[in-house]
Amino acid sequence: MPEKITAENILDNLVETISDSVSKQKSVSFFEEGASSSVTARFNRLFGRQKPVHHLLGGGKSADVLLWRNKKISASVLTAATVIWVLFEWLNYHFLTLVCFAVVLGMLTQFLWVNVSGLFNRSSSKIPRLVLPSEMFANIGVSVGAKVNEALGYCQDIACAGNLKQFLVVAGSLWAVAVIGSWCNFLTVLYIGFVAAHTLPVLYEKHEDQVDNFLSNVFEQLQNHYQKLDVSILSRIPKGKLKGKKSE
Repeated sequence: MPEKITAENILDNLVETISDSVSKQKSVSFFEEGASSSVTARFNRLFGRQKPVHHLLGGGKSADVLLWRNKKISASVLTAATVIWVLFEWLNYHFLTLVCFAVVLGMLTQFLWVNVSGLFNRSSSKIPRLVLPSEMFANIGVSVGAKVNEALGYCQDIACAGNLKQFLVVAGSLWAVAVIGSWCNFLTVLYIGFVAAHTLPVLYEKHEDQVDNFLSNVFEQLQNHYQKLDVSILSRIPKGKLKGKKSE
């Protein structure tokens, strides 16, 4: 009788030990997978961002338009830009021609409004007038000037910092923009940028995990190539001494 009890106890202890070890391994593997996935997700985010795309785009109405929160408004804005590009690029209209046509159309509308309302009504109705606020032009000028000064300051900071890597990146980007500009005119470049601003953010928001993983691999390969280039060529370039010797 005591031998049977001892054997059963040993068997129960063995089963409990195996079950505890399995459960611990499962819990540890689960936490390790969760930690590794969180680390990789945090590492693979585009440019190390921690905020959502909507917040990075300003978080206002412009971000709603770019991310297609209201499909009617976004589609109408993109359609208007496409119509303007088609008129200027394909139909070879000029800005002054369109302005004159628009002014003539507005004058004709007001002329018909006055005469038709006078025929059917004894008292002429109030004619709608279009008045552009002067603050709008002032705000546009201030915002454009601020962006231009910011871009000039950034380029000057890169040129004066003495960092060869940043200088080559900015110079290569400007060279790429210059090549693209030689293929098409300024209006087409603006339209391509406008379409990209209305398509790339929303596509990235829907497929951000796949895009982040792909771009992280691309950046890793580029970094490896840059390290090889640095070891073979850039590190051998002699650096000039900026500080002169002190006169005794």
